[in-house]
Amino acid sequence: MNSDVLTAEHVGFRYAGVPVLHDVNLRVGSGSMLALTGANGSGKSTLLHLLAGVEQPAEGSIHRRPGTRLALLPQRTSDIDALPLTVAECVQIGRFTLRRRLNRDDRASVATIMQRLDIAHLARRRLRELSGGQRQRALIAQALVQDADIYVLDEPTAALDARSRQGVQELLAERVLAGATVVIASHDPAEAALVERTIRL
Repeated sequence: MNSDVLTAEHVGFRYAGVPVLHDVNLRVGSGSMLALTGANGSGKSTLLHLLAGVEQPAEGSIHRRPGTRLALLPQRTSDIDALPLTVAECVQIGRFTLRRRLNRDDRASVATIMQRLDIAHLARRRLRELSGGQRQRALIAQALVQDADIYVLDEPTAALDARSRQGVQELLAERVLAGATVVIASHDPAEAALVERTIRL
């Protein structure tokens, strides 16, 4: 039986006709972590968007195991600051579904992840009032509070101090031990060294 949860086969992508990715191949199994490294402009964010299904490849194919749930943390943009969200509301978005309201388990998961990422005391603050690192931890919490099989994270710890970065890395390691798949883009050589496999673009 194929244990791969996420694969890319001969994937290519172009922006306005300009090649960004060419003949990219990768396979990621359950309970594993893969890091994408490379210089700015090498296509890391583009590949993550392709893996998450936000973009479609110009060549090749992306396959996710049927029924898998995927959580995406893109690089933060100024758009999030325009929304009048509190930290608690931002994190709760990760547990919303169209079929039901948040239940006790959802609220407990939100409270736990906010505590782990040291943002519980910021629950009623607006995102736009926070420092860059605090805001990033809120967005990481929104992604990690999801009950996902695959976590696709674009430079999740880039704006964090060493203590917060270690906390996020511990949470990701716990997700992997529980059987989830984690794919991260990273500029941090130390962070990339923590994962089992690295692909440099």
